[in-house]
Amino acid sequence: MDNTARRMWTRYEPVHDVTYFAPEARAAADALGMRGFWMGYVAQRVAPLGAVGPRVATAAFHGFHPSRLERALPEAWTVAGPGQALAARLDGVDAALRRVWGADGVASPQVSEAADLAWAAAQAADTAGRVLAAANQDLPRPRQPHLALWQATTTLREHRGDGHIAVLVARGIGPLTSHLVKVAADESEPAALQTGRRFTDGAWQSGIDDLRAAGLLDADGALTDAGCALHDDVEAATDAAASQPWRALGAEATDRLAELLTPLAGAVLHSGMIPEPNPVGIVLEGLEQ
Repeated sequence: MDNTARRMWTRYEPVHDVTYFAPEARAAADALGMRGFWMGYVAQRVAPLGAVGPRVATAAFHGFHPSRLERALPEAWTVAGPGQALAARLDGVDAALRRVWGADGVASPQVSEAADLAWAAAQAADTAGRVLAAANQDLPRPRQPHLALWQATTTLREHRGDGHIAVLVARGIGPLTSHLVKVAADESEPAALQTGRRFTDGAWQSGIDDLRAAGLLDADGALTDAGCALHDDVEAATDAAASQPWRALGAEATDRLAELLTPLAGAVLHSGMIPEPNPVGIVLEGLEQ
């Protein structure tokens, strides 16, 4: 099986993820006046769509209980508009990448080349039915190469995420179920997903009970053979849905981008910025796949 989409995800996801985990990103949101991590996260992530409300954000993000988004929107837009949120997002990323990659790193020919290749892939991505990807794809290219690289990885990440959501919806898998399968597959810790996505203890346990009744989880909470088959089917379909940008870029350019991204992503992962395990499911070993 061609694992190009999965291989590329392990390389661009850590670069994108600085916007969630870097202290500089949190500081930029705080400086804007956002109150707490989640208001900053929601406002900056949804800002490419404009000043939308919580219902639209919940639909676009998929994985959150509506109450999580309702705590951030529309209040965030009384603090700062979408344009200000996007500017703060780039400010936080700029500071984080300068710290992790160093001044020479962000100005290196390798980062510039990676930015051009990633931007080409992101702009070639078919965003039909992929709202967050299309909104990010429509943003102007930042002048500095390291920020252009980050924005390209963000478009590619949301492209993959939108495709993943389509796969889940087509299979009737809701947000809570998707998280429970992810936890059972040892891809994330339950507390990070349950608390972060704001599911109550009762809802979480009810979801576990439903999966056991459906024969997808065993008595210990591990995936059964049927659960593994479901998980593998979703992941394979997600990879297939994320493969188009790499076909458009071409095998040689894709391999070159992977080569360029590997040390950049590795520097982010080994900085300790991204916890392991984490809600994203990215692991240090992913760069070896």
